Amino acid sequence: MSKLLSIIVPCYNEEETVEPFYREIQKLESFFIQEEIRIELIYVDDGSRDQTLARIKELRMEDARIRAISFSRNFGKEAAIYAGLEHAKGDLVVLMDVDLQDPPHLLPEMYRHIKEGFDSVATRRVSRKGEPPIRSFFARAFYKIMHKISKTEIVDGARDYRLMTKQVADAILSLGEYNRFTKGIFGWVGYKTKWLEYENIERTRGETKWSFWKLFLYSIDGMIAFSTAPLAISSFFGIVFCFLAFLLIIVTIFRKAVYGDPVSGWPSLVCIISLVGGVQMFCVGILGQYMSKTYMEVKKRPIYLVKEEL
Repeated sequence: MSKLLSIIVPCYNEEETVEPFYREIQKLESFFIQEEIRIELIYVDDGSRDQTLARIKELRMEDARIRAISFSRNFGKEAAIYAGLEHAKGDLVVLMDVDLQDPPHLLPEMYRHIKEGFDSVATRRVSRKGEPPIRSFFARAFYKIMHKISKTEIVDGARDYRLMTKQVADAILSLGEYNRFTKGIFGWVGYKTKWLEYENIERTRGETKWSFWKLFLYSIDGMIAFSTAPLAISSFFGIVFCFLAFLLIIVTIFRKAVYGDPVSGWPSLVCIISLVGGVQMFCVGILGQYMSKTYMEVKKRPIYLVKEEL
């Protein structure tokens, strides 16, 4: 019996890559026919400001299997992934980047592992060739930190490129949180997963939409979403400085009682106050991050809004 494969492709200002991606998927037609796989190609236009949606419409005139969801504004890749999963009708679902950094030629191998009994087949890069060194350094540092502070498995170099069964897709959708970190959600839901490794592939057209600052904020979202360790760190700082303050009080009383000299050295006092104040602000900032995420969750705003759907 034939199966339907939903290919979800988030797009943001990707007018140059929409068609090349589709042509690469076309090269797999013989594989789809051999395995009796029907496909639906779901482009999710994340509020693009260029001609991305127009290019998708042109392709749809050529191939009726193409579907499109266009947001009212830019809601981010996480929202685009969620929307794609919600609209997918397939027995199998695959997430792919339109810039071809997720090689389509891996799909046959991924499908073979699904047939072997795996619930999902995920991919990870074993190198970061072509990336700025400082970006690679901080990316690896992020995964090392997450490995230590979170119980959820988040694999170094993991991509969103993943083929999964409908059951896994439904499990991901059941986590309807507003602040989403998909790499962590993949690990949290579990299921039997096969990992495929490949060398990093640089995009051939267009430019990445992920600046260093956006990736930094995204990493903070991941830490907050899947670990309470930062709260424990702020509590630890509080205990340490309370203990130090208690010791300083005892030393001050002892010096006054024995030597009779007042505490001198206002510069050192200012430094200590500044240090303690900085730590306090740091801890308050951690609490603020958790509170802000809670605030966004309780407002129950929709994850995305659709302006147009094909």
